Amino acid sequence: MTTNENKGIPNRLFFRLFQTGNVLQRQVQNEMGISTVQWAVLGALSRSGFETGISFNQLTEYLFVSRQSLDGVLKRMERDNHVLRVPHPDDGRARLVRLTEQGRDYWDSLQERIYQFYEQGLKGFSFDDSVNFLHYLNKLQHDMALIDLGHGQAADSDDPAED
Repeated sequence: MTTNENKGIPNRLFFRLFQTGNVLQRQVQNEMGISTVQWAVLGALSRSGFETGISFNQLTEYLFVSRQSLDGVLKRMERDNHVLRVPHPDDGRARLVRLTEQGRDYWDSLQERIYQFYEQGLKGFSFDDSVNFLHYLNKLQHDMALIDLGHGQAADSDDPAED
């Protein structure tokens, strides 16, 4: 992208992504009665292979959330008896996060509404649109994870207005 006209497209794209994330958070809270992070935690912990739990660190990495954010969400979910932190069998200092039976029942009770949520949210997408969109989101997520602007150091600029 070399023209000034084309430089606005990335800004619009990332701003629309920001807005879409905010709409998702609001709609999940309004329609499901939980936060997007709670939804993601329930979904992650309900996956096959995680019946005995997942380490806190693995969960933060899987969900791409901060330790502080996840800790606060897990405390609320523990109060609701949806998750439990248990000692890691191989590392006495570490804890595993796992669904309780009540948490699994709660997750199961949400499945029909989740399906309806997805169906309504993607109603303007064909199957092929959805597959392509997922492909592009995966590419974007991958490329964003590789961003390195010098760790907070001022970037060189060729914009004379910034001099």
